[in-house]
Amino acid sequence: MGAVANAIDNKLRTRFAPSRLTIEDESSKHRGHAGHREGGESHFRVAIVSAAFEGKNRVARQRLVYETLKDEFAAGLHALALTTLTPGEDR
Repeated sequence: MGAVANAIDNKLRTRFAPSRLTIEDESSKHRGHAGHREGGESHFRVAIVSAAFEGKNRVARQRLVYETLKDEFAAGLHALALTTLTPGEDR
């Protein structure tokens, strides 16, 4: 796992205490597209299951994740494909 993926993992685990978290670097699929950079770690797919999302709609959940990773976006993270679920939704 690269430095950006590690930072994403650490920050999301600290903020949300997820019961499940997967992080996949999809940067190679975006070669030639906006935001791609050599060496990857520009585009990620993240699935996170956390009780912290209870009572929040999809947009509010995603805003929480983006807020948590604002420093990574400022440093060059280009895109996240997010799945944000509560433990009851993770079936």
